[in-house]
Amino acid sequence: MTTTRRVVTNTALSLDGRYAKANPLDMGWVMPYAVSDTARDHLAALHETATTALLGRVNAEGFLGFWPTVIGAEGVDPRDEAFAQWLVDTDKTVLSSTLDKAPWERTEIRDEPTAEVVADLKAGEGGDILVLASASVIKALLAADQVDRLAITLFPVFLGEGPRLFDGGLPEGQWALASQAAGEDGTVSLVYDRIR
Repeated sequence: MTTTRRVVTNTALSLDGRYAKANPLDMGWVMPYAVSDTARDHLAALHETATTALLGRVNAEGFLGFWPTVIGAEGVDPRDEAFAQWLVDTDKTVLSSTLDKAPWERTEIRDEPTAEVVADLKAGEGGDILVLASASVIKALLAADQVDRLAITLFPVFLGEGPRLFDGGLPEGQWALASQAAGEDGTVSLVYDRIR
């Protein structure tokens, strides 16, 4: 029996709506807030129901290059270690036109339109499909109206420049607030469910 799988996207945004600085490799603005209880609890709740991680190639290289090193490291927050272990153990789909073989275990590489890949994943068995901060993937899924749950961690900074997550031309739609949490550092986690 096939279950209904949700597509859950998760990303961090600045107050001025940007997911990266002009230099996307500069992640210094994220780090002071990504280690907050609010951000850690937010991510823990999202991966708890997910059985597939969906990433673009660049984010796959970043996530899968860093997170496995957290497992067993001294002084690591248990929530970070739990996420790292989930990421290693879960099925991963990486969207890439340049990779032909996955350097990571439990990973398939797909060079097809994002909407087609997600339709295939949703037709299979499993829990949520969690899109981890891959802006190009999230944008494609929003444009195709394939996001069932939109999770955002809002960090209290203006970046001033850099790419924005929400461009013009998205389909109209309503969303219901599923959860919210605010931290003392000004970090706010928001989760919205698509009303269909």
